[in-house]
Amino acid sequence: MSRRKVLSSLGLAGAMAIPGTSFAKPEPKVFKEDRTAVKITRLETFLIKPRWVFLKIHTDAGVIGLGEPLLEGRAETIQTAIKEIEPYLIGKDPRAVTHHWQAIYRQSFYKGGPILTSALSGIDHALWDIKGKLLNVPVYELLGGPTRDRVRIYGRASTPEQMKKRVAEGYTVIKTGVSKDRPARAVENPAFIKKAVENFAALREAGGDGMDIGIDFHGSIPPQTAKILIRELEPYQPMFIEEPCQPQNIDVLADIARSTYLPIATGERIFTKWGFREILEKGAASILQPDMCHAGGISEVKVIAGMAEAYYAQIAPHNPMGPISLATGLQLAASIPNFLVQEQVSLGEGYLKTPFKLEKDGHLMIPTGPGLGVELDEDKISDKLDHDWKSPETYDAFDGSVVDW
Repeated sequence: MSRRKVLSSLGLAGAMAIPGTSFAKPEPKVFKEDRTAVKITRLETFLIKPRWVFLKIHTDAGVIGLGEPLLEGRAETIQTAIKEIEPYLIGKDPRAVTHHWQAIYRQSFYKGGPILTSALSGIDHALWDIKGKLLNVPVYELLGGPTRDRVRIYGRASTPEQMKKRVAEGYTVIKTGVSKDRPARAVENPAFIKKAVENFAALREAGGDGMDIGIDFHGSIPPQTAKILIRELEPYQPMFIEEPCQPQNIDVLADIARSTYLPIATGERIFTKWGFREILEKGAASILQPDMCHAGGISEVKVIAGMAEAYYAQIAPHNPMGPISLATGLQLAASIPNFLVQEQVSLGEGYLKTPFKLEKDGHLMIPTGPGLGVELDEDKISDKLDHDWKSPETYDAFDGSVVDW
């Protein structure tokens, strides 16, 4: 059979003979999208007790985005940084979130640092909030859709009595600190170690084996002492050891991680993807705790989570901040596969019109409202305006030298 007869039997002869006729390109589909011009008109910051900063980004569409830029003890510095960034944003379309992140970060010759990334984080929150509100969808829908419908959160306890209260409230995860009467010295004695371990053992007994208990060294335990303390805590199986030493020297942190089978967590004082790269590459931590208000906002922490996934690392966002910060963490948790647990100190009572609610199983439901899914209660926060919170001054009990807190 000739080639033409074969093509004819398949109905392709005409198509092959006259290219561009039978195989003409179909008419392109038209996707209608509302691209009505929207412009940013002003940025507004507020100092909010106990130590927070709230941000509002206003638009000419009447939509306001909420963010929480914050650097503890440097609230007025952050307000100034926001004011310096404001001229770039005025008149621009708030929906170009990634473009604005890149411009604010990269158009500064001296890149990064906690001041810039904290200011940028709050701006990023607010831009995502605006975009979600304009499209009438939660932010997590813009990040790929939900990976879960609820988020596990943890409470705090430092005594067995507090632990029992948290259990009754429904928490299944608790974080505690190192019990001590004074700041830790570089090399500690058995009495210091014994007190810390006995306190954790009492919390374990009060919470039971079903309670997950993380312990935060807060970077205030020198590495020489941290190794000994971690070894003594191992029989009680903490969920994680948080910031076992200061995070500036990643090699030291990696050495501690190799010395124990307990998960090491860190990240609250690490900024952007570049800061977390070395931690992952050196195996210094398997639980990353980027702060949504410091590390670069929703945009950047989503990237960090993707990097962490390649190393089988989990994400547990740091958040001793306010309810806007919590809302951003929930949106992130709803959009990534490797989320572990969310920190919180406020569910929004006295700040939000509809505070978050702790479910009986220790979770919060993912908010389904547009944007971040939260709305400030302006009446209730009116008596919480302004604060003068300062970082504590901490000194060695024996010689008065400066120590970490």
